[in-house]
Amino acid sequence: MTINDYKFAGKKAIVRVDFNVPLNENGQITDDTRIRGALPTLKHILEEGGALIIMSHMGKPKGKVVAKYSLKQIVDAVSAALGTPVQFAEDCAKAAEQAAALKAGEVLLLENLRYYPEEEGKPVGIDKEDPAYEEAKKAMKASQKEFAKTLASYADCYVNDAFGTAHRKHASTAVIADYFDADNKMLGYLMEKEVEAVDNILKNIKRPFTAIMGGSKVSTKIGIIENLMDKVDNLILCGGMTYTFAKANGGEIGKSICENDKLELALDIIAQAKAKGVNLVLATDCVAADDFCNEANTQICSSKAIPEGWEGVDAGPESRKAFAAAIEGAKTILWNGPAGVFEFDNFAAGSKAIAEAIATATDNGAYSLIGGGDSVACVNKFGMADRVSYISTGGGALLEAIEGKVLPGVAAIKG
Repeated sequence: MTINDYKFAGKKAIVRVDFNVPLNENGQITDDTRIRGALPTLKHILEEGGALIIMSHMGKPKGKVVAKYSLKQIVDAVSAALGTPVQFAEDCAKAAEQAAALKAGEVLLLENLRYYPEEEGKPVGIDKEDPAYEEAKKAMKASQKEFAKTLASYADCYVNDAFGTAHRKHASTAVIADYFDADNKMLGYLMEKEVEAVDNILKNIKRPFTAIMGGSKVSTKIGIIENLMDKVDNLILCGGMTYTFAKANGGEIGKSICENDKLELALDIIAQAKAKGVNLVLATDCVAADDFCNEANTQICSSKAIPEGWEGVDAGPESRKAFAAAIEGAKTILWNGPAGVFEFDNFAAGSKAIAEAIATATDNGAYSLIGGGDSVACVNKFGMADRVSYISTGGGALLEAIEGKVLPGVAAIKG
């Protein structure tokens, strides 16, 4: 079932969104991107004559009631965004009466799902090494089903529009779908767009395909790198992982970040790329700093000849040119992870060069997908969000999808 085909008139829809928005010390939202992302789905249900039950998590309260993670703080913001008053259920598992009383066009927001350990389905207060852990895990899974059944009982249909949590088999993201037949469960508009974006990258590739993987550690990206190796024409590996590769190749990297236990892995990735005919682009020069702050002294040097006491903090000018060359001629582009410490303006040039090259390629007809919090922050910082094809809302979910893993939140709807 698709959201466009479903008849919401006279029905109650329970919708899983990702309203895990950042709040300041006064409980005010500092970035409402996630709320805005869910609006097309929520407004469609209301416009079609449905009643709306919204559920989400916030933060990591670990199965306890923690005031600073209460969704009550965002009721006014959600009301303003929807243009209609939003009722609030103080306890997500005891909202049956409020849900039953909802009329067409009315909205109920449930309190933080993660106040209940059953949402995540992990035993609380028991170590994995404890002999009783497996029994506790089994008991929790049974409780999780009951919790999901309670949530499902509030509504006639279920809509999952929370791509950011689609890689988790939680009560509200996957288990709940078991209590609705195929005609009464569907993906929301945001989820549909995210799934389509991943398919464009992995299944509808137009060549050349360039992937840019940044970030500090090779180890966190290895699954994605290996999956992409069979798909891409150009693979740019940048950011902090640059120095693991530089050291593996016999370079001197000063006090740069490095995974010393992953040097063999770095050499293996280089060998894999060569064997598969992938153009592997690594930074040849870097901006090195004598301190980790924006005001540090800097110098340009080879990525393999960084002086003692200095650390690589950004891609150098020659590397930026090489990155741009591999990006600007591409027809499919994936970017995850910055090229340097972009949060400091003086070390943002490498990431900005990547963003500019992606924007140029997109202007020339390429499909570009930006994913992961830091890459999205880069694109926003440089004012280029409207010059790329798609910006993903999911960090871990996007990476697992690109890694080729099945996302429980999607599978629960699509099978």
